[in-house]
Amino acid sequence: MPPRTSTQADGPAVARGMGSLQGGFHWTIDRMLSVGYGLVYDYIFEQFGPYQQLQGEVLALVETAAKLTSPDRRAFQVLDVDCGPGNFTFVLAEAGFSVLGLEPYGALVELAREKRRARRLANLAFSQGDLAKVSVLRDASFDQIVNVHSLYAHADPHALLAHARRVLKPGGHAIFVNHTGPVQARRTFRELRAQEGLSAALRCSMLWLLPHGLFEATRRRTGPHYWNETTFTANLRAAGFRILETRRTFLNGASLLVWATTDTER
Repeated sequence: MPPRTSTQADGPAVARGMGSLQGGFHWTIDRMLSVGYGLVYDYIFEQFGPYQQLQGEVLALVETAAKLTSPDRRAFQVLDVDCGPGNFTFVLAEAGFSVLGLEPYGALVELAREKRRARRLANLAFSQGDLAKVSVLRDASFDQIVNVHSLYAHADPHALLAHARRVLKPGGHAIFVNHTGPVQARRTFRELRAQEGLSAALRCSMLWLLPHGLFEATRRRTGPHYWNETTFTANLRAAGFRILETRRTFLNGASLLVWATTDTER
């Protein structure tokens, strides 16, 4: 057998070094994009009226469910599925509920955890994972599930609904909000200009239409799963939920909110 040359001997080490360098580069890019996304979304969430309205709707339904379950909000366990940088998650925790934010994208989880440390919320935690694939969450361990604007872009929304049903306690509640179709930027702009004036239409474009369009152009191509009332409620019933209420919400009714329960008794 011929002796190994220095280049041959160093080959694995060089490959490992290149792999580490590439991994560090990808982590840096992911981190920069996540921080940028988080800052933009934080601003949109705080400044964009339709998100403020949706936030109030979701919180009111969670509070209603909690009153039926437990007088102690800290004992009421909420799971925010696909929570992103945690905007809705923080609203629920600051209202006094015990909340776990679950997000598949690690860089966004890190960003959410940094925000949690800054706000010192002991009743809030974040974990990385996809509910459709994660088995570490125990059956019947949550009183409430919240999922806002991620089903349409999920690789397997039916599996997500099934696991949401699995981790809810008997009599638990769920709030799902999903886009009913692609956002038509020009039509939305015209409608808002006619209803609320040019200033409101321009503000909507800058705060949501343009950022959302950029997200849609750059996100991983899965779906989209746009469901109308009939399809959405049928999918939830197939997963074992009973529908309590459906309503159009967010930006001239662009999204559908469904409030459901695991309690099958009427």
